[in-house]
Amino acid sequence: MTAVSTAKLRHLRVPPRKARWVADLIRGKNVNKAKSDLQFSDKKAARHLSALLNSAIANATQSGTVDPDVLFVKEIMVNEGPVLKRFKPRAQGRATRINKRTSHVTIVLGEK
Repeated sequence: MTAVSTAKLRHLRVPPRKARWVADLIRGKNVNKAKSDLQFSDKKAARHLSALLNSAIANATQSGTVDPDVLFVKEIMVNEGPVLKRFKPRAQGRATRINKRTSHVTIVLGEK
C-alpha cells in the first residue's frame, strides 16, 4: 500500500474545525465510496473536497498505470491556514475582532 498521488488545496475559506468533520467522513475509504459520501453531504467543505479528490484521482491516473477502482484515501490532512482578521462595530463605540479562518487540505491516495 504505497502512496500513488497527492493533491493540495490551499486557502480554503472554511474553518479547519468544520473541514475536518468532512475529512473524517472519507478517511480510509475507497475513492468511489468517498465520492458518493461527499456528493450527499450538505456541508460547504464537501463540495471543495470532492473537487480535490477528483484532482488527486486524475493525478494518479495520468500515467495510465493505475486503475482508479483500486485507489483509496490513504491520508487526508486539514491544517490551519492564514486567518483574515476583521472588525465588527459594537455598542458604545467598541469594536470586536472577527476571525475568518482558512484551511490547507492535503489528500494522499494509496493503492490496495
